[in-house]
Amino acid sequence: MTNNDATYHVPVMLQECLDGLVINPDGIYVDVTFGGGGHSRAIFEKLSPKGKLIVFDQDPDARANAWEAPNFHFVAANFAFLRNHLRVMGIPAVDGILADLGVSSHQFDDAKRGFSIRSNEVLDMRMNQAGDFTAAKIVQTYDEEQLAAIFRKYGELDHPFKTAVELVKARNKSKIKTTGELMEALMPVAPKFKDHKFFAQVFQALRIEVNQEMDVLEKFLLQTADSLKPDGRLVVMSYHSLEDRLVKNLMKRGSLDGSIEKDFFGKVLKPFEEINRKPILPSEEEIQRNTRARSAKLRIAKRVEDGK
Repeated sequence: MTNNDATYHVPVMLQECLDGLVINPDGIYVDVTFGGGGHSRAIFEKLSPKGKLIVFDQDPDARANAWEAPNFHFVAANFAFLRNHLRVMGIPAVDGILADLGVSSHQFDDAKRGFSIRSNEVLDMRMNQAGDFTAAKIVQTYDEEQLAAIFRKYGELDHPFKTAVELVKARNKSKIKTTGELMEALMPVAPKFKDHKFFAQVFQALRIEVNQEMDVLEKFLLQTADSLKPDGRLVVMSYHSLEDRLVKNLMKRGSLDGSIEKDFFGKVLKPFEEINRKPILPSEEEIQRNTRARSAKLRIAKRVEDGK
């Protein structure tokens, strides 16, 4: 294995993820969020030559962290297409799936990507650099209602419409091209002493919209049951309540909207059995070592044979 760059992305709750997968050395595993390869390397090291690891990442930067091995496969695609790629590879089902959602440390730290509120760079926020839909396009073209909708839904802002009105007012005076210009434009409506959280929520809303993250996550989650063998493990780490709610609903109730389907005898029909009823949280020691672990929530479930 090569290019073991620990600075690309420090894997969050690494041991907890490995424990959750209950790795069979001869099994087939999928890491749908390869990134810097931290979680993937640890999984791969537990596999025998008979085992197999398949990783997904749509970010071209991530490919540099891949390595050559007969039982390692890098898929340069969005994980919304999980089932299609497994079918093409002739794999009907796998033993475990890991998803570490959100933005990698590398993407945050690479200022030119425009993910961070810490620098003044072009408003980009694309996880897939091949696309042409950027945060700048949203900021310049969405009307007040559209902006308010994403600020409310994806940023969970207290005053989404007020924020949208201020943004449109500012862009009418001068084109907003950079992260710094966006923050300057919204400074009049940023809550006093809570401006850092406010801007983080604005950036989150734009990032989710640019990458259609919730739509992609929904598509992925709906494919997981059919992609796992009986007793196969689904291990998902989320970083905000919108993601965690979908994961929780699927694992607890068998649906993304939280609705429950029962059989004739009143038994809840669901494809998963929760391993941990409450999310696993990072330790204080880990948060001190890696501040990006702070908001992480880990959920683990087992595929049940008669769940559908």
